[in-house]
Amino acid sequence: MSVHPVQLGGIHHVAYRCRDAAETVAWYERVLGMKYVTAFAEDHVPSTGAYDPYMHVFLDAGNGNVLAFFELPNQPEMGRDANTPQWVQHLAFRVPNVEALLAAKAHIEAQGIEVLGPTWHGIFQSIYFFDPNGHRIELAADIGTPEQYAELERVAAPMLEEWSRTRKAPRHADWLHRKPD
Repeated sequence: MSVHPVQLGGIHHVAYRCRDAAETVAWYERVLGMKYVTAFAEDHVPSTGAYDPYMHVFLDAGNGNVLAFFELPNQPEMGRDANTPQWVQHLAFRVPNVEALLAAKAHIEAQGIEVLGPTWHGIFQSIYFFDPNGHRIELAADIGTPEQYAELERVAAPMLEEWSRTRKAPRHADWLHRKPD
C-alpha cells in the first residue's frame, strides 16, 4: 500500500470574516465557552504582500480545533453569498450528548439568542443559531450506532453516483429521517 504524498494531520484552523474582532471574541467566549488564544495583526498580507490591514483572532474550539476570524476594516462591508441559502454554509461543533445539547440550547436562549431545534438527523441531533457576524452555528450531539455509521459508509459511493447521474435525492439512507416513536 503506497502512502499518499499529501499527509494530512487534521484541520489546523478554519478562518471566517468578522465585523468586529473584539465583539466576536467576547461572543464566542460567552456563548460557546471558547478560549481566545492568539492574535495576528499586520498591515500587509503575508501571502500576497498586498496592503490590507487586518486583525486575525484565534479561538480554541476543543480537541485541537481552532476557529479564526479576520476583521478587515479597509474592505467593503461583509455580506454573504446571496445565491446560497442561509442554512447551507455553517460551522458545526460537536457536543458530548443530547443532554449537553439541551443545556447549551437553554444557555444560548437565556442570552437572548434565537435557537432552532433540536432537529433530528438520524445519527445526530442539532440546534442552530447565528453569531453576531451572521454565520450560522450548529451544535450537534451524535446518537448513531456503529451499525448505522457502517451502513452510511457502505451506501456513500452508490448515493454519490446516483446523485451525479440524476440530481435527485437517492433513497439509500431514508431511514435517517424517520424519527422513532
